[in-house]
Amino acid sequence: MAQLTDDCFAFSGPLLPVDDLETIIRERIMPVVEIETVGLALARGRTLVGNVEAPIDLPPFDNSAVDGYAVRHADLSAQSDTALVIADRITAGRAAAHPIARGAAIRIFTGAPMPDGADTVFMQEDVRTEGDSVSVPPGLKRGSNRRLAGEDIRAGSIALPAGRVLSIADVALASALGLTALPVRRRIRVALFSTGDELTEPGHPLARASLYDANRTLLAGLIASLGATVTDLGILPDDPARLAPALRDAADGHDLVLTSGGVSTGEADHVRDAVEAIGSLVFWRVAIKPGRPVAMGVIPSVSADTSAAFVGLPGNPVAAFVTFVRVVRPLIMRLSGAITPPLVPLPVRAAFGYRKKGGRREYVRVALRRAEDGVVEAVKHRQEGAGVLTSLTETDGLVELPENVTTVEPGSTVGFMSYASLGA
Repeated sequence: MAQLTDDCFAFSGPLLPVDDLETIIRERIMPVVEIETVGLALARGRTLVGNVEAPIDLPPFDNSAVDGYAVRHADLSAQSDTALVIADRITAGRAAAHPIARGAAIRIFTGAPMPDGADTVFMQEDVRTEGDSVSVPPGLKRGSNRRLAGEDIRAGSIALPAGRVLSIADVALASALGLTALPVRRRIRVALFSTGDELTEPGHPLARASLYDANRTLLAGLIASLGATVTDLGILPDDPARLAPALRDAADGHDLVLTSGGVSTGEADHVRDAVEAIGSLVFWRVAIKPGRPVAMGVIPSVSADTSAAFVGLPGNPVAAFVTFVRVVRPLIMRLSGAITPPLVPLPVRAAFGYRKKGGRREYVRVALRRAEDGVVEAVKHRQEGAGVLTSLTETDGLVELPENVTTVEPGSTVGFMSYASLGA
């Protein structure tokens, strides 16, 4: 379980900038301590514990980068073709029986070890063969088409750094180094609720004043994309007597309890009172839009001397999505010990005008298109409401407008973040 203090989310300012939010999480939250070793087939998406040093050079030997002929560069004429005797044939997985002789060439295939003494490879399409000889042209540099041992990575160097969230390429590198398993932190465990008497489970009859619950599906997918496990605990009604016990039970065996809805100051929003009754709670007035105050807290576990973090997100699905990306995502990554680079928006041209307040970061849902002049530009969705799910399904990502920006003019450059880069 996570080791959290009651005041780890404390913040005294009127508005919490996004950058300060991430600093609080990074400085006050410690990763889980449990470590396990997993086979490479199960390593993707896990967070690496400790640096992995390369046990061998990669590649482990000099080899040919092409199909062709290995030669000694010293034998070549600088002005005219050079005729060489074809002395051997080497395929991948087979080494030459003898060093290359002076005036000889060796037929070689991609990945085959370079013969001792050979330092250059001609591509087969650049030479002429006749019987047991080959004629090679002048002008090829020494070392051309040769891969050197260790040019990818040297034995003893760091192949994969601690805190890396392992990608397919990372796992492939581990395999190329001869590894079969990697040490990783255990998966973060998240308990997920939706709250509200107005919500109905999909697949059930929908009452006149009810809505189907979409947030749990949305949030469960986002959590899973971060390599965490989800315990779906369904829909909690707006009943103070049931909320507190359910939340306390959820803290058992989980690192994070995540809810959506029920955390505003409305009379029927009881999650706030329930968390305050069993743990600690603060409201982060995060300076973002869409979004609103995000409830952050700590709920003690019933059966152990540990606690679970609590996050209460807005009930509107777009606001829940944006606040998850900017609040919950950094929290889960920190709990998992992941060292992740900051999200870097890519520059695109705005095909829209926009006005916003200074001092807060705003996220505009956009679709990308290629304009007539060939430039990629962002088109704002026609609807801005935080409850409009089609504004997510009909767009490609978010334009991030920093705190110091108040106006976007058509044709200006804005920063775009794809949903894929956000784990969606």
